[in-house]
Amino acid sequence: MTHDYRYDDPDFIYTDPATGVLRNKLGITDQATLSSTEALETAARLAELGRHPIQVKSALSLLTIHRALFANLYEWAGQLRRVEISKQGKQFLIVAAFSTGFAHVDALIGAYRQADNTVPAVARHLAEILDSINFLHPFREGNGRTQREFVRTLALERGYRLSLNPPTDKTFMSDTCRAR
Repeated sequence: MTHDYRYDDPDFIYTDPATGVLRNKLGITDQATLSSTEALETAARLAELGRHPIQVKSALSLLTIHRALFANLYEWAGQLRRVEISKQGKQFLIVAAFSTGFAHVDALIGAYRQADNTVPAVARHLAEILDSINFLHPFREGNGRTQREFVRTLALERGYRLSLNPPTDKTFMSDTCRAR
């Protein structure tokens, strides 16, 4: 599946200039091998977080979750990205605006914690938080996995179990996009 991301990384902060593969602690230079390794590693870390969730204190808890998921793979795990990212021509929040983006997510978390504990209210607030975090896109890699764990943990606070991990069926994403 192609993601059609564009990264502005002229200084090769994150990638090996020869292979284009993300620099990683394991020295993997083949994209397929890195993708497989990353999937296995993050699945194991997500299982751990399922048993021992990280408490969401603020939007900055995203960094703690990201570090928990990716610390065995990337030196920059848990650090904000330093490159601009767009997908299918749509720019994610620019790096220079991160402080504003994090403040916005903190305000949304505050509203969520004050909201009624009904399914519609919780779902509406979590969807808004997820949408805002997705636009923030604070990491070079692993945003979706980090976002889903963050929102799952917020749901647990209110007594809800939430599973946002997408199916592995390749048609799911294309069907979802067509349904919009």
